[in-house]
Amino acid sequence: MKSKVTTLLKTLRAYAIEKGLRLAIDFHQEDSYLMRFANSAISLNTNEKLTRLDLSAFEGRKRATYSMIADPNDVESIKSAIDTLAEMVKHAAPLSYEPTFPVYKREIHDDRAYCPNLAKLSNQERLDFFNTVAGDLENDDIKLSGNFADGTTINAQISTETEHVQYFISTDAQILVVLSSLSLKWEVNAEQSAQRKRHLDPQAMHEQLALLVKYYQEAEAVQLPVGKYKVVFGPAAIGEVLSMMGRYAMDGGMQKLGYSFLSTEDIGKQLFSSDFQLVDDPNRSDIFGQMADFAGMMREPFSLVQDGIFKGFTWNQDAADEHGQTPTGHTVPHTSMTMKTGEMPVADLAELLAMPRDEDILYIPYIHYMNMVNPSAGMFTGSSRFGALYLKADGTVQVPYNVRLTQKFTDLFGERIEWMSATETIYNVSSTYSRRNPTALAIPKYICVKDIEISHSNPSY
Repeated sequence: MKSKVTTLLKTLRAYAIEKGLRLAIDFHQEDSYLMRFANSAISLNTNEKLTRLDLSAFEGRKRATYSMIADPNDVESIKSAIDTLAEMVKHAAPLSYEPTFPVYKREIHDDRAYCPNLAKLSNQERLDFFNTVAGDLENDDIKLSGNFADGTTINAQISTETEHVQYFISTDAQILVVLSSLSLKWEVNAEQSAQRKRHLDPQAMHEQLALLVKYYQEAEAVQLPVGKYKVVFGPAAIGEVLSMMGRYAMDGGMQKLGYSFLSTEDIGKQLFSSDFQLVDDPNRSDIFGQMADFAGMMREPFSLVQDGIFKGFTWNQDAADEHGQTPTGHTVPHTSMTMKTGEMPVADLAELLAMPRDEDILYIPYIHYMNMVNPSAGMFTGSSRFGALYLKADGTVQVPYNVRLTQKFTDLFGERIEWMSATETIYNVSSTYSRRNPTALAIPKYICVKDIEISHSNPSY
C-alpha cells in the first residue's frame, strides 16, 4: 500500500518539477465502513473508498490550491489538475504574508496506529458485536438503534523541495448503541472506540446498558429544579468539552480571530485547577499522535496547561506565517491531547453508584447539542441526555429529565474540581463528515465538579 502511494506522489512531484512549479501534495485515502441500526434492524450497510488530493502551488506571496477526488490509477487526470493549478497560481492574489513552503526533511512511515485485523473486519463481525451488546435488553417496548463505523485512513505528503515522503496509516472503529423505550420515552446509550480489533468489547457495553436500563425502568423520573449542583461528568462529556476548548481557546489562529477567552497576557498565569494538566502528546499512538506535521516539522509533547498554568497557544504553519509567530508543529488534522488523571478509585458506573455520598450528585455522561455561547468568554452550552442519573444522599437513585447547563471552560477545569478518577480512558472525538480523521483524547474516566449551574430543566425527556 505504501509503495503505491509513494510511487504516485513521486511521479506527480517529477511532473511538477518539469513544469517549473513549486508544488506541495497532500494525499488522503480512506476505506470506510458503516453499519447503521434503526428500530432494532439494519437500516444501512455501506462501504466507501475515496482518494483525495490537495494540491498547493507557491509563487512568492502567491498560493493557489486545487482539491479533487482522484483515481490513483488515473495519473493523467491528476497531471491535468496540476496544469490547471500552474495557471491558477499565476493569477492568484498575493497574500499579506509569504507562506512557508513545506519541506519534508526525512522519510517517515508511521503505522503505530494501524491494525490489519481491524482493517479486515467483516459485516458478520459487526453484526455479532451488536447482537452481543443488545443481548436480552431488546423487547417490544425497548428498541435498538446506533451505528458501527470503522475504517482505514492514509495521509501522505511530498513537495518539490525534496524526495522524502511522509506516510501515516491508522485504523479506528466507533460504536454507538442507543436503547429507547417507546412507552416511557427515555433513551440510554453506550459508546466504544477501538484502534485495534482486540479492543472491541461488546460485553462491557452490554453491562453498561443493562445497568442504565434497570434504573430507567425502575427508578423515579424527576424534573430537577434549576440551580447549582454537584455534577460528575462522564468521559463523553469531558472529552467533548475538552476537545471544544482546545479547538476554540488554545489555537493561536483562533485566538487572533477572537474565538478564545485566552490572551497572550494569560500565558504564565494560573487559570485552572492546580491539578489540571493538559499536554498534546504526539508520542501517544493510542490517541492517533503523529510524529511529524504536514508542514514537515517534527513534533514533540507540547504542554498547554501545567499545574493549572496556561503555557501557550498552538500554532499551525499558516497562522504562524500570517501573524509572525513560531509554528509549534500543529499543522495537523488533529491534536492528541492528554489530561492527567486524579486519585479517586472509580473505574466504571457501577463503582460510581456504589461510592458513599453525603450529598446529592447529578451524573451527566453526555452533553447533547453542545455549542459555544460566547467564545471570547469561554462559555458553552448543552443539555443532558442519554443516561443521566441523580444520585441521592440517602443512597437512592432517580432518573432526571433533560437539563441544560451553560458554563465556562474554567468552571469545569478550574478550582471547582473536587476530584478526578485515577482511571484513564480513551475517548474518540473523530469526525467523518468531510473526510475520515481518527481523533481521540486520553482523559480521566470521571470528573466531579461543584456548583454547576443548571439553567433550564425540562418536564420530560
